[in-house]
Amino acid sequence: MSQPMVPATRSRLPLRHRPAALLATATARLIVALKPHRIRRILCVVRRGAAPATTRQALASREAVVAVSARCAGEGCLQRSVATALLCRMRGVWPDWCTGVRTAPFRAHAWVEADGLPVGEPHRPGEYRRMMVVSAALPERRLPETQPRGPAGHRP
Repeated sequence: MSQPMVPATRSRLPLRHRPAALLATATARLIVALKPHRIRRILCVVRRGAAPATTRQALASREAVVAVSARCAGEGCLQRSVATALLCRMRGVWPDWCTGVRTAPFRAHAWVEADGLPVGEPHRPGEYRRMMVVSAALPERRLPETQPRGPAGHRP
């Protein structure tokens, strides 16, 4: 990180909510050790079948992750964002997971978005240029172009 971050305030999490948050945080710790393309591939697989998360759902997951992990409460933005997305997925929803950069001063960052806005982040929307996104909405599948068929169903 190129500039110090102020740790997020950590609230107490009810005991019954801790296991899921701890599992998401521990799993995220393993995932963020991988190369970026593998992180993206894993998150794309995990998000399948999930509904888009609301801002409230994403914020509740982020606060739970921050409550159980000092690393996620501080400068661990990549682990925090992955853990937040995983915890949302455990609850049946998925936020947009994003990584990006800004140039003045240079800084890389990872966060989650819901309804097009960063969730629980101090930066303004658009402050970071998004470089990698695992969106809640599935990309449209392109159908193969149909070509006229010749006799007996063969393509010319």
